Amino acid sequence: MIEKIILIAKEAGEVLRDGFGKNFSIEYKTNASNLVTEYDKKSEKLIIDFIRKEFPTHSVLAEESGKHNYDDEFLWIIDPLDGTTNFAHGLPIFSVSIGVMKKGELICGVVYDVMRDAIYSAEKNSGSFCNEKKLKVSDNDVLRNSVLVTGFPYNIAENPDKAFERFIEFVKKSRAVRRLGSAAIDMCYVAEGVFDGFWEVSLNAWDIAAGKLIVEEAGGIVTDFYNNPMNIFEKQLLASNGKVHKQMIEVLLSV
Repeated sequence: MIEKIILIAKEAGEVLRDGFGKNFSIEYKTNASNLVTEYDKKSEKLIIDFIRKEFPTHSVLAEESGKHNYDDEFLWIIDPLDGTTNFAHGLPIFSVSIGVMKKGELICGVVYDVMRDAIYSAEKNSGSFCNEKKLKVSDNDVLRNSVLVTGFPYNIAENPDKAFERFIEFVKKSRAVRRLGSAAIDMCYVAEGVFDGFWEVSLNAWDIAAGKLIVEEAGGIVTDFYNNPMNIFEKQLLASNGKVHKQMIEVLLSV
């Protein structure tokens, strides 16, 4: 199955690459920060059509069109364009994210970092890879030496879940904090050892599904802010190399 997921993720990425930098229509879902473009929709349609053809009984949960079918065994969770704001403004940091669950457990995850032509993939109990290179989280165990990454939700003006205060504390207590604009890519970079940790609030299942498995299969840990096991339908996410996880939780709970 993973080979087929990689194939369709790359095809969807080609759609996005073809549209990148061109003039296209933009719509607003909830506010001026929450965009959707015609290329989000084109990418999603391509993926869903593929699933309907190859796996017609499987259920699909997609960002733009919601739930399709109600198969109890397999669920595909799709973000056809993670990083829409970047894409719409000509910033080449965006991805296609596809996760597959079997009976409620993530079994496959693929994130295509489109403009770098980097395919991140994982299968349950089989490790994580980037373009066939095996991934491993970083060995750093000191938060002060860590480079972290985060994102802000579309309703950041309301400061949900103390997002601003937590950001400030991590800026003070780490080496650096970055904000790339694609949660799926953020998690892949944790799996690759580029970042030591990632936290964010108000995420959705399609933001999380593939990246969660990729981090875990690279030796990392994914929990909520209280170190409880995290499922993809929860809103708080902390992903790390495992070695700075407890230190990050201490910061998260200190504000």
